[in-house]
Amino acid sequence: MNIHARPFDHPDAVKLNDQVQLEYAERYGDEGDVTPLDPSMFAPPHGLYLLAYDALDRPVATGGWRTQDRNDEGYSDGDAELKRMFVIPEGRGKGLARRILAALEEDARAAGRVRMVLETGDRQPEAIALYVSSGYAPCEKFGHYRMYESSRCYAKPLR
Repeated sequence: MNIHARPFDHPDAVKLNDQVQLEYAERYGDEGDVTPLDPSMFAPPHGLYLLAYDALDRPVATGGWRTQDRNDEGYSDGDAELKRMFVIPEGRGKGLARRILAALEEDARAAGRVRMVLETGDRQPEAIALYVSSGYAPCEKFGHYRMYESSRCYAKPLR
């Protein structure tokens, strides 16, 4: 697998984003994640967006981080927020998400961020298991879905 930095609006990123949105819609019975995102949020040094490609150069996994600081949605100064972690179904179980997660954490750390945070939902047990096994712990809710009962928030110190 090859992992490359790509813009959030790169055609391969859009393709995988469409797929993850369909999965969210199926799991939660809604329109998917409506958190406002813009490609500029993932532009270095304030973020990073990664795509993993298989041996045939097909996009199979994605993930990004964006800078967050103290605001009305419950973030803290120095936060880096994970967004759009996703592996296509046929690519799961091969460690791709863990590799992308490690690369995003390292990049956010190098950018001076002090804590990686993420928001997921209770209908994504695989994601929760990945994060907990990678050192993330439940934290006070933040973000677009912080008022939803199904929302689960996690954090991990980067220093």
